[in-house]
Amino acid sequence: MIRIVFAGTPAFSLPCLKALINADGMDVVGVVSQPDRRAGRGMKLLPSPVKQAALDAGIEVITPERLRGNDEAAAWLRGKAPDVLVVVAFGMLLPIPWLETPGHGAINVHASLLPRWRGAAPIERAMLAGDTETGVGIMRMEEGLDTGPVYAEARLPIADETTIDGLREALAEKGASLLVETLPQIVTGSLQPVPQDEARITYAAKLTAADRLIDWHESASRIDRTVRAFTPKPGARTKLNGKWIKVLRGEALVAGTSGAPGSISMDHDRLDVACGEGCYRIHTLQPEGKRAMDAEDFLRGYAVKSGAAFDAVVTV
Repeated sequence: MIRIVFAGTPAFSLPCLKALINADGMDVVGVVSQPDRRAGRGMKLLPSPVKQAALDAGIEVITPERLRGNDEAAAWLRGKAPDVLVVVAFGMLLPIPWLETPGHGAINVHASLLPRWRGAAPIERAMLAGDTETGVGIMRMEEGLDTGPVYAEARLPIADETTIDGLREALAEKGASLLVETLPQIVTGSLQPVPQDEARITYAAKLTAADRLIDWHESASRIDRTVRAFTPKPGARTKLNGKWIKVLRGEALVAGTSGAPGSISMDHDRLDVACGEGCYRIHTLQPEGKRAMDAEDFLRGYAVKSGAAFDAVVTV
């Protein structure tokens, strides 16, 4: 029986945790997650998805504010005597004792084809960059950020219609299958990791509010990737007549409306916007403080006039 301590926080981590709980020959003896956070309209203190799932399964959970210098948390880990620490989107750097205490070290399920997109937002960065393929890998953890050698990986395509939620769910499920398949081989030593190619490193910087602002000077295909990378939440944003609007769904067109970037061409149910290259047809959008609506409802309800234009560039 492989004794496992699991470290994870968001919904992305859940398929891996549940796969380990249900797998033969594996015993999740403890879970580490980030502390409860306030969320929702009432700003209630809520547990992370991983914490809730672990409690539902009867597994002990700790939620330390920090790990570095936390003797109590380190003692808890030693007391669990894990064979391996499995980390999936935990959201906190692990100090050396946490990497070295488990008998077979710590492994990470990372949502990219390393060394491409090391860091905090690999799924979104792959989509924003126009990558046609991404994947998930099982990596041996080191002190550096996503620097460890890779045991195995599984690949997934990114098509023009791929949504960020769909891609995230597919990667989470693929990672869970790969984890259960490879973990016994990692523990027995029959699967050895391969060092990353340092010449191919790219970094997936943490997303900021500026990343989801639409610059209509960009190509229609680039704008479409921005929309897909931030839908449904928090939404790609632009401005019309000084008011924020979220663009939630659309499509890039090679040809279409002409004019300065941001210029609108419309019909009763068609809302096209000129881009730096091509044009972008908006299907669904959400005005500030309103519900999401299709282009026809928006044009009818907001009396958009001929010659109107979205702000070509907006700032946070």
